[in-house]
Amino acid sequence: MAQTISTELFTTNLYALLTEAFESVYGIFLDKGTSLFETLAGITAEEASRATSGRCATLAAQVNHVRFYLDVLEKYMLRTATERADWPSSWQVGAVTEEEWARLKWELRESYTRVRGVMEGFDSWDDDNRIGGAMAIVVHTAHHLGEIRQMLCGIRS
Repeated sequence: MAQTISTELFTTNLYALLTEAFESVYGIFLDKGTSLFETLAGITAEEASRATSGRCATLAAQVNHVRFYLDVLEKYMLRTATERADWPSSWQVGAVTEEEWARLKWELRESYTRVRGVMEGFDSWDDDNRIGGAMAIVVHTAHHLGEIRQMLCGIRS
């Protein structure tokens, strides 16, 4: 007989992971001050414009890609996707001005806030797309946060 977990238990843990990945650290899997928004707050447009090699994306492209991913996964969780995502386009960000960098960070925060609100509004989590999409957002964001933090080591050395 399969056991089930309560929606409250699932969402409490999911929202804690999302908060840690994006907003502020609880100590679940990150060190203090290393969430995505905390990390991005300390990055200049000049740093965001750099890549660690000729084969790598810029930090700004990393941020745009995470934002794009959130937007795509929102449609996946809502089952409203009507076309294939143009993944390569999400990486097409090179050098940015201070204004462009601020806009990219603002767009990321807007997408996160919107998608988080969508998830918090689900009346049921009995749906593969919702559960899989939410888990994918946590994992994907953690992956790119790690890439960004590693890129910073090279850029700032």
